[in-house]
Amino acid sequence: MSYTLTTPLYYVNDRAHLGSTYTTLACDAIARHRRLCGDQVHFITGCDEHGQKIQRTAEAAGLTPQAHCDSVSASYRDLWSRWQISNDRLIRTTDPRHRQLVEQFFARVEASGDVVEGRQQGWYCVACEEFKDDAPGAEDPECSIHQRPLEWRDEVNLFFRLSRYQAQIEELIARPGFIQPASRRREVENFVVQGLRDFSISRIDLPWGIPVPGHPGHTFYVWFDALLGYLTALLEPDEPVVLDQILQRGWPAQLHVIGKDILRFHAVYWPAMLLSAGLPLPERVFGHGFLTREGQKMGKSLGNVLDPVVLLERCGRDAVRWYLLRDIPFGDDGDFQQQRFSDLVNNDLANTIGNLLNRTSSMARRWFDGGVPPAGAGEDPAHPLALAAQDAADRSAAALEALDFRTAAEAVLGLAIAANGFLNERAPWSRMKQEGQGEVVAADLYAVLEATRWVGVLLAPLLPELSDRMLEQLGQEPFESGTETLPSPVALSLEAASTAATPTAWQVAQQWGRLQPGLELPEPSPVMGRLELDSPL
Repeated sequence: MSYTLTTPLYYVNDRAHLGSTYTTLACDAIARHRRLCGDQVHFITGCDEHGQKIQRTAEAAGLTPQAHCDSVSASYRDLWSRWQISNDRLIRTTDPRHRQLVEQFFARVEASGDVVEGRQQGWYCVACEEFKDDAPGAEDPECSIHQRPLEWRDEVNLFFRLSRYQAQIEELIARPGFIQPASRRREVENFVVQGLRDFSISRIDLPWGIPVPGHPGHTFYVWFDALLGYLTALLEPDEPVVLDQILQRGWPAQLHVIGKDILRFHAVYWPAMLLSAGLPLPERVFGHGFLTREGQKMGKSLGNVLDPVVLLERCGRDAVRWYLLRDIPFGDDGDFQQQRFSDLVNNDLANTIGNLLNRTSSMARRWFDGGVPPAGAGEDPAHPLALAAQDAADRSAAALEALDFRTAAEAVLGLAIAANGFLNERAPWSRMKQEGQGEVVAADLYAVLEATRWVGVLLAPLLPELSDRMLEQLGQEPFESGTETLPSPVALSLEAASTAATPTAWQVAQQWGRLQPGLELPEPSPVMGRLELDSPL
């Protein structure tokens, strides 16, 4: 099955910040989960490189717009590589192939009768690249998002006839699941019910952009251009640019993940544009919240911006991924709190999960010839830890399908807590001193090791590196979730294969009792070090 998901195409007025990193890490977890489940994933990210804001930023730095875009886009590519983001494509809207696709798409929209000329008047935010319908009536209104003065515009533009799609957009946004989370749908419904108005798709006398074919002096409005990047990215780099080819390359997308501030563009304008061009619509648009720091909005003027490069260097990938995915409900606003960040990483990963593996493996090696002890009653599928593992897997799978990373992470953590509790209750260090208790201790340690293996398996989409380290210390093969290659299918049995789709190696690993008794265990070493932050990030 093909699965296409996208991050926003990030605007290159500046380098990546924590917000864009958060979005991309979340999409990476989705992509890895889909690959582990056997899907052929098209994971798209990229850079939006046109518009007046880019031109002004470049000029202020004494650069050409292209030189500025080249530099910032390269920094995005490097950052995602360092974070081990598993995107398959990174599209730049300055790519000449993108221009060809934009021209083909526009030709279809124009042929549909959806392009008209009109006068655009209103207050415009260059930072948002958006006209503000609700700008206050004061002489010098400001953008509520950027706290910068709005600019008055009065010019002849080309307009897209959005008003023609009122009924279809109303039907679309009412479709269960199209806009997620559900709390965001009301915002879009309130906008649409007021009546859709045609919107500008061009600017005049703006050299930094794609010229509109057949309309001298007009340049495509940055949003019309940028949204089409999702389509260009699907084309193979060496094939001719043919718009309909996207239908064989993974379109329509199953999921667009974007910030809540650009939900309207993706849930209203974008579907109408696709309808006009005769192309199928994406299945879901998910608008997530914003991040603050210690209760304050992050900004350069406040000096409290969290640099993703600094986070990576001081804290590591596992720690940051765990905090952002485990502590912040995806879809809501979140607050980065350094003390809580440190506490969660140390308590959850270093102590609860890491120490569980270390101490159990050490006892097994010491008492059972350096390997996994005999399974005995520990491999019974009705064992309490077997039931806990299956429950964790079921809850985690359902949560990941719903993009509820927090619940997925808590389900896995809950299994580790249950295994620790079982170990403390059974106290093998005391039982081993009692005569005739060897088989009981063996079965108990086997069950705990097997539950720990499940923790490593279930962490694979969320924390792939920690998952790898855990599985390696249990003598298991890690899972490949970071490439386009599908996981190797493994048949459970001829009977199973005849009644269901062939499961992947990751799915097969979610069977109780797959840890082989007698398997040699490597010398234990901490899979997750404690996070010690002696100064603010």
